Amino acid sequence: MTPKPTSPVPSEDGSAESYVGLDAERAEQLARARGWGVVRSLPPGSIITMEYLEGRINFEVDHGAVIRCWLG
Repeated sequence: MTPKPTSPVPSEDGSAESYVGLDAERAEQLARARGWGVVRSLPPGSIITMEYLEGRINFEVDHGAVIRCWLG
């Protein structure tokens, strides 16, 4: 089972949206440093299942930058 993040807050301002606009590699590094066990990067329009996975943060990445972020 994936461990829970060490902090319930995925970013300094308390929102997943604060990753938006960051370079994808930097966003992944920050997420892992903040305790996210699973970091998933997806291209825009990817077909994915909607199962919720505690401890996962998702990035939609376009041209190397995060354009959307959500948890689970």
